[in-house]
Amino acid sequence: MLKVLAFQIADGIDIKAFKTVFTAEIYYADSEELFYNTGTEKLIYVFKYGIVCFLNYSEVEMTAFIQVISPYCKTLLGEKLSEEFDIETNAPKNKLGYNKIEITTADIEVLRLIMLNVSQSVALDHFNHQTNILLEETNYHTQILEKKGKLDLSGINLKKYIGRTLNIKNRIAENLYIFDSPEETWEDENLNKLDIGLKKTFDLQARFRTIQEGLQIVKENLELFKDLLQYRNSVVLEWIIIILILVEVVNLLIEKLFQ
Repeated sequence: MLKVLAFQIADGIDIKAFKTVFTAEIYYADSEELFYNTGTEKLIYVFKYGIVCFLNYSEVEMTAFIQVISPYCKTLLGEKLSEEFDIETNAPKNKLGYNKIEITTADIEVLRLIMLNVSQSVALDHFNHQTNILLEETNYHTQILEKKGKLDLSGINLKKYIGRTLNIKNRIAENLYIFDSPEETWEDENLNKLDIGLKKTFDLQARFRTIQEGLQIVKENLELFKDLLQYRNSVVLEWIIIILILVEVVNLLIEKLFQ
């Protein structure tokens, strides 16, 4: 029995920098991910979006590796999201269960595909949590708008809120493209079937759509908030112009009276 454990340890990992210092055997690498073969049935998968996935590692070994990679992480998370998945090898046929898979052979490409899907599941949990925070904050402001007829934020605070929300939204959107199937599954029918089965098991597509829909709602609300901010600024400008005109009129009246 092999055990896969994936952790969301940070918002991001500097793949390029880490690759130069960690000298284990690299089986696959690109600008988004590093896949290491570190020993007999021991694998590590590192992803740019802050995930580290282990196969057949002890708790002590995983803790030690996370300490090594931490300096290359952006915004380490205090509470790490994780997911565990078991792999039973030498099965008569491939069979997927709730948190377990039976495979006929422990081919490295098969193991990599399993680790990839487990990692994507953890990442979706992380992005879903961030999306829910955005939705809760957005709903709070829209409820105030409904009750008071105006946003309960000053101009500068509203701009800061919009900026912070857009930064989080962009960070999520920037990494959502990763959930496409890897190129290897296009050329291998067995890998493709396994990938489809794993995506169904982890419900990746439905969870992906939920996040996209949540981000679309946030986007629509942000556009409304920006419109309200622009309207507020235009109203202030109009009042300034009116006051200046009134001052000019009063000055003219005073001059005529004194004449």
